[in-house]
Amino acid sequence: MRALAVLSVAVLGLGLLPGAGFAADRWPTPPPAPPGFVRPPRPTIPPKSVTSYTFYGRGWGHGVGMSQYGARGRALAGQTSATILAHYYPKTTLGQADPSTIVRVLVLSGFAASTAKPLTITGRLGTWTIDGVAGTFAADARVTLVPTSSAGTSWTLRVLSAANAQLAARTITAGAVMVRPAASSTYLELTTKGATYDLYRGSLNAILRSTASVVNHVPVDLYLRGVVPLEMPAGWPSEALKVQAIAARSYALYRVHTSGSYDLYDDTRSQVYRGRRGEATATNTAIAATSGTVVLSGGKPANTLFHSSDGGWTENNENVFVSSTGAIVAGAVSYLRGSSDRAPDGSSYDQTSPYATWKTATYSIAALSAVFAKDSRTAVGTIASLDLSRTGVSGRLISVTLRGSGGTKTVSGAVFVSAFNAGRSALDPQMRGTLFATAPIP
Repeated sequence: MRALAVLSVAVLGLGLLPGAGFAADRWPTPPPAPPGFVRPPRPTIPPKSVTSYTFYGRGWGHGVGMSQYGARGRALAGQTSATILAHYYPKTTLGQADPSTIVRVLVLSGFAASTAKPLTITGRLGTWTIDGVAGTFAADARVTLVPTSSAGTSWTLRVLSAANAQLAARTITAGAVMVRPAASSTYLELTTKGATYDLYRGSLNAILRSTASVVNHVPVDLYLRGVVPLEMPAGWPSEALKVQAIAARSYALYRVHTSGSYDLYDDTRSQVYRGRRGEATATNTAIAATSGTVVLSGGKPANTLFHSSDGGWTENNENVFVSSTGAIVAGAVSYLRGSSDRAPDGSSYDQTSPYATWKTATYSIAALSAVFAKDSRTAVGTIASLDLSRTGVSGRLISVTLRGSGGTKTVSGAVFVSAFNAGRSALDPQMRGTLFATAPIP
């Protein structure tokens, strides 16, 4: 689900769709592996006899915090949501937060409104109001907003009935226009969005400048209704859905702040959110069953990062959210520690994931050199060797050093993966994460 350099930056919960740190030249020594776990080989490769490369990996996503497929596997094994959360977020407790706490979600930004294409919000199924505008408007009436000049210092506001009769009109200065439901049955449609997912619970705040943005103000547990089924399939076990609901609630409340105009994005920069049209019965049930429950650290909501699948081992946060060259820039978070995510028989709890294991196509040295030559960060001419020795506790690459005819460059594992994915043929398989090696990982 949804990812970035420093832990305090909003991280994508990649989902199923898709301070002191250490000095740049040092990294933590991995702890001993548990029984049955074999770390992947990490030589500097290739020796001169190697003429081709295939990369073998495990898991999809950054590998920090909760593995969604891992949570599914643990739920199928009979573990409760509390047990699962305690594994992925050690040294935390479960507590309660107010489920009516408002979160602010950016659902539209940079919209260039015009007379031909105004910013439009429509009330659906019930009555609604606009702050500062007299009257209560009926279902299917709409408000349109158009700037009076390219500078956007003032805007024309009009309210039109379903039959296009003008109900209100005025010129307003740039700023915010809050549209609110006036009945429990009312939803607000961001008609301008022109997408399948354009219907929202709560209020819509139109922020008018040279362009327009719209922020959904919504109670956190109602927000979750449009998040959980987008981050985890509603048909999964109920205990896994509860885990996702609690993690998503904690993730959102961790990001609530008083500055700025919004707390969260509606995409993988935060959590995928699709409003009323994204809801599902099973996930609504899981949200209600865990109403207000959050993961706490130090008495406050924890930064409950999650990802699709971990390949059998999660990673320490500071080893993942590094600089572009792999320097450690984030402090260690006590509850975001890497650990084995394997059952007693040694199988990975995420084994049902389509990316529990994966591999790339096979590349000649010339072909791989051409792939990395497309990105200035990894372009080293003809590749002579790749140093894959700098890894975190899970075996994920903190950094990779590329040596070639044109020089030597060191990049983070994430940059290496990004450069590979961008440079490869579109028909070739992607790398799904930084847990990879040049031989299959047990």
